[in-house]
Amino acid sequence: MKTFIIRSFIGIFFGGFIAVLTTDLFILFGGNQMIDGTLFLKNSVGSILCGWLFTVSSMYFENRNLKLYQQTILHFLTVTILYLILALTIGWIPFTFVNILLAILIAIVVYTIFWIAFYLYFKNQARKLNEDLRKL
Repeated sequence: MKTFIIRSFIGIFFGGFIAVLTTDLFILFGGNQMIDGTLFLKNSVGSILCGWLFTVSSMYFENRNLKLYQQTILHFLTVTILYLILALTIGWIPFTFVNILLAILIAIVVYTIFWIAFYLYFKNQARKLNEDLRKL
């Protein structure tokens, strides 16, 4: 429970930081001097919820009762479904069949790239640790 709360705070603060950063960049490089308050509120709440979702959902990988493929499937489904609901509700993804399919395809590609990268990184870390243990 402690880990969940700590990760929740980290995700909420990171999501808020991203919301403010993107708004600042939008104002700085977009040539706008004013922003729509309602739109800012909607997007920042969405960003905060995304930050929370992505930091907390990784806890699947700490559950030792699940195999790696189960952890991966549960994490992917949780992140993809909840993000799609959030993005469609806020308006980040237009509510059309083509856009939803495109978002799912992009999610699969990006998730696969990140999963492989993390898998190879941790596999390499385990190899290095095992080599260090053999030297003892």
